[in-house]
Amino acid sequence: MDYKTKKIKNQVLQEFIKNKVSEKNLNRIHECGSFLLFHTDERKEKKRLVHSNSCKNRFCAMCAYKNARKDAMKISIMLKYLENNCQFLFLTLTSPNVTSDNLADEITDYNKAFKRFSELKLFRGAVVGYIRKLEIVYDGSKKITKEMYKKKKEYYDNLGLYAGDKNSNYNKYHPHFHVLLAVKKNYFSNNYIKRDTWLEMWQKAKRDESITQVDVRKLDMKKGVAEIAKYSSKDSDYLISQEIFDVMYKALKGRQIITYNGVFKESSKLYKNGDLDYLKDVDLTEYVYRILYQWGQGEYVEKEIRELTDEEKERFNKQLIDEIDIEE
Repeated sequence: MDYKTKKIKNQVLQEFIKNKVSEKNLNRIHECGSFLLFHTDERKEKKRLVHSNSCKNRFCAMCAYKNARKDAMKISIMLKYLENNCQFLFLTLTSPNVTSDNLADEITDYNKAFKRFSELKLFRGAVVGYIRKLEIVYDGSKKITKEMYKKKKEYYDNLGLYAGDKNSNYNKYHPHFHVLLAVKKNYFSNNYIKRDTWLEMWQKAKRDESITQVDVRKLDMKKGVAEIAKYSSKDSDYLISQEIFDVMYKALKGRQIITYNGVFKESSKLYKNGDLDYLKDVDLTEYVYRILYQWGQGEYVEKEIRELTDEEKERFNKQLIDEIDIEE
């Protein structure tokens, strides 16, 4: 992880959020990541962050990344626990992009629509649990780029648009749900729901027949877990300007970003209580040194390094791994 970049983004956040939080919370954001304490192996190549001060603000780039790594581990372990009794799907639910004035209301509508969606007979007949994550993407491209076209080819083809054309979604916001579904073990032989049927179900629940696509596929473990665990919005989106940050902040304030249901809700409780620790791997790295970094003048500076005591080596080595690295 590039802690320096995250800390710099944290400083941008301080400026954008200063009129929205108390002086105490603003100071916590200011101090977030001011020191980082690592344990390292003998060559100082493998580092494990063991302590830092955190503000726990959902818009903090550093805290969001650390939380995402821990959420990714939690979800991976729950999947291991459930895999003998379930199959897993990855579902993405979307609707047309909206302007800044309509974003907050659209998220409220999404939540209501998903409740109706999850109560449909076909859904209840196949799904035994889900993890639902809200994500918001800001579209700042005036023209459709090649990368955008490649990623959403079907969508643009349906509109008769191609790379280089004017982007009608410029300066709009795209809220959507990523949903990790646990379905019955016999789903593909007995309870299978076709993609077009998923689309019809979402159109009905959202009460919007203009929706042209949903994406549903068998879960790719690594990609799917990372997609669910990552942040509700990328800092590269909401830290562009004060105006965009204000829109995102207002839309997400007080919202529950990730929800667990059914077998995932039950598994989440087991994970929290440590009952699923037997599924975690042991960190086999032999940690030898303790290194302390402090933030100052735009850099992390090494302030202290010493060898761990025998007691510390006994305490900190051979611990269970509790986070997973994810691509940003």
